[in-house]
Amino acid sequence: MHLVKHDVQADELEAAMLGLSLNDDLSDDEKPPKAPFPFLDLPLELRLRIYEFALLVPDRLIDLDPTNYRRLVPRLRLFQVCKQVHEEAARVFYGLHTFRIFPMHGRFFHTKKPLLARLTPEYKKDITAMELRLGPGWGSPPKCQKVDEKLGLQHCTSLRTLKVFVEVDPSGDIFNGFRGRGNAKDTYKIFSAALLQEILEQATSVRTVELDAYPSVSKDSPLVVALVDVVKKNSKKLVWGPLRGWNEDEDCGQIGLESTLACLQL
Repeated sequence: MHLVKHDVQADELEAAMLGLSLNDDLSDDEKPPKAPFPFLDLPLELRLRIYEFALLVPDRLIDLDPTNYRRLVPRLRLFQVCKQVHEEAARVFYGLHTFRIFPMHGRFFHTKKPLLARLTPEYKKDITAMELRLGPGWGSPPKCQKVDEKLGLQHCTSLRTLKVFVEVDPSGDIFNGFRGRGNAKDTYKIFSAALLQEILEQATSVRTVELDAYPSVSKDSPLVVALVDVVKKNSKKLVWGPLRGWNEDEDCGQIGLESTLACLQL
């Protein structure tokens, strides 16, 4: 019995010894601790470039969205490294992206606190671009679509570009009978123009207004004309957005169905 036991132990020891090699890595407990990478010793220009790679969201648009825990939270953990990294990374993150003033996702469409109202003045001062989306909820705009002290546009001192995107203009005749009770043809146009005016009055640092729209919205639609008038009244630079690409020879916009029907002949 004792011989069998000793033979088994000898076999195990032999197998273990045969498995040993001078090239075997040390265990985690035996490895000397690695010195931390001296990231903060890098030149500032290089650190800022690294922040861009680490923080940039592909579409460069920030809004209240249920997927933010996947899109944003892992990136924003960088803010927790130390105070210096937090300050440098925050300036990059808020300067790189466009922040939507009022939420568009259905879950947050009627929220009492838009994204800007949730940010502290410390972060708002680094925002350089914002987007105002017009069209959704045109029959009854949500109550959160208003400019007040809670929105805090006065703290956005670095804001330079305001992007205005028109999804739909309900001033067209095609919307007759569908505008909702108490809404006239120009109700949403007046609301949108007043909203843009209030934003420009609060965000005095805005220099450029980028106006864009879906193909169903023409350059001479009542809503677009009203928005252009507000931009010119406030002496802001007006540029056309990349999607619509309006120019001086722009013809009337047509939705896809209208374009298809126009080509059909009986």
